[in-house]
Amino acid sequence: MKIGLIQCNPVPGALEYNAALLYAGTCAAAAQGADLCIAPELALCGPTAGDLLLQTSFMEGCRFVLNNLADRLRSTPGLPPLLLGAPVYNPVPQGKPLHNCAVLLRDGQVIVISRKVLLPAAGTVDDRRYFEPGISCGVLQHKGWRMAVTVGEDVWNDRTFWQDRRTFDSDPVAEFMGAGGADGLINLTSLAYAQGLPGLHQRVLGWLAIRYRVPVFCANIVGGNDGLVMYGSSMVFDGEGALVARAPAFRESVMVVDMVDKTKRKARPDMSLEEELWQAIVLGTRDFVNKCGGRKIVIGLSGGIDSALVAAIAVEAFGADNVTGIMLPSRFSSKGSVTDSVSLAKSLGIKDLHTIPIEGAMQAFEYSLSGLFQGTAPDTTEENIQSRIRAVILMAFANKFNRLLLATGNKSEIAVGYSTLYGDSCGALAPIGDIYKTQVYSLCRWLNSKRPDYIPLAIIDKAPSAELRPEHKDTDSLPPYDKLDPLLHDHLEMDLGPDALVNAGYDKDMVEKVLSLIRKAEFKRVQSAPVLQMNRRSFGTGWRMPIASRVPGAE
Repeated sequence: MKIGLIQCNPVPGALEYNAALLYAGTCAAAAQGADLCIAPELALCGPTAGDLLLQTSFMEGCRFVLNNLADRLRSTPGLPPLLLGAPVYNPVPQGKPLHNCAVLLRDGQVIVISRKVLLPAAGTVDDRRYFEPGISCGVLQHKGWRMAVTVGEDVWNDRTFWQDRRTFDSDPVAEFMGAGGADGLINLTSLAYAQGLPGLHQRVLGWLAIRYRVPVFCANIVGGNDGLVMYGSSMVFDGEGALVARAPAFRESVMVVDMVDKTKRKARPDMSLEEELWQAIVLGTRDFVNKCGGRKIVIGLSGGIDSALVAAIAVEAFGADNVTGIMLPSRFSSKGSVTDSVSLAKSLGIKDLHTIPIEGAMQAFEYSLSGLFQGTAPDTTEENIQSRIRAVILMAFANKFNRLLLATGNKSEIAVGYSTLYGDSCGALAPIGDIYKTQVYSLCRWLNSKRPDYIPLAIIDKAPSAELRPEHKDTDSLPPYDKLDPLLHDHLEMDLGPDALVNAGYDKDMVEKVLSLIRKAEFKRVQSAPVLQMNRRSFGTGWRMPIASRVPGAE
């Protein structure tokens, strides 16, 4: 049997558009001889439909479009059945009104094959808010094959794979296989990218193939959806656990796998971490803007490495002709802040470049506030005013010319509050808001290894500075990033508290200072631009800390 895996990029809520993607994917797979097509979890409505699922009109729309798609597939000669993910009404009057389902469209019928059993409610996923859990895996009989069908996390709770604490008590796959087994295992998923997750996902699925001696087919969704980036890489394993086919990461595809003819199997090579991050951020940025109806971008170019990387991302995502760079020098800006930005724009091909000095606006604010501030010394107040002046100019340009502003902050700065609320934190999206400063440098060096001098070396080599006062350096306020970032990672991603961090070898004074900065910056993060998730725990829906708090060791 030949199975086609449709790796689609749906738009949340755009039911007719998403159905058209599924139809086109089925046609493409049929042209390659597919006997059955499978599409990812919630492919019909989009993986981040959210509270649209609570609206009766939206769910009625899902049912209507699903029935129409079934009719269209039936009326087109030569098309195979399609197994896809969709929300479906719960037929029982108890519990939540919806199930997260794998639905088979065959002969014009809409057949619910499987209802998702394990519903996560952690990080960026909250299935329990919307769905009632199913009871077990489903069964699909086709072309003499008996296939176990699962949705999302139903394949992630194998007792023999996880030696430590599992998320759920039950294992739907083990229960199904123990009760009769199957010739193969299908998983429809909508898995968002996080560093290290693609490799873990591959090991989980490969282990299931080994344990049950059956081929495993996994269709994963692709595309940016708000702060999440679904990475694709749909996979097929044979009954010995070997990866026999893998779809491309971070782009749509239709992959047909022949489970009999092994000569036609091909698995794509792994990516480096830098390439994964680059492709994930570019896709997430492009889809965020496009799905919001935008087309053109504006970025404040400071001559620093963060704005340089975000500019490169924007050019890759939208083309240089759709990117505007604005330089906003102050009395404290170094000569290189302008000349390096000009060099960057030339390298990236950005022709729409403007310089707007903010000295006049600074003087106007100083004059207006002189009476109130009489007798006080300049401090971060005046520094923040500079940042907010820049934000006003950038947002004014974005409003006037119908563009979206990209914020340029990285995770290190966002974590410790090294940013100005309503200043440099402004923007529709923070593309690099979930990668650390040291990773920003790594990505820029990786880009230059592919395209020599793409990011000017002067930008990479200069000491990080916000240039808000004379001789200003980031290290005036923060530990060096090569010391700060590992501590931030261990606290934010690994959940190590103050005592555990000190026991791990971090300086006690640095731990207390950094954790205090993190706690005090919470009010900024909840009001700043959304970030693209690149880690398993990102700021936003993956980070739920109280704003008003008092944490021991972080006073």
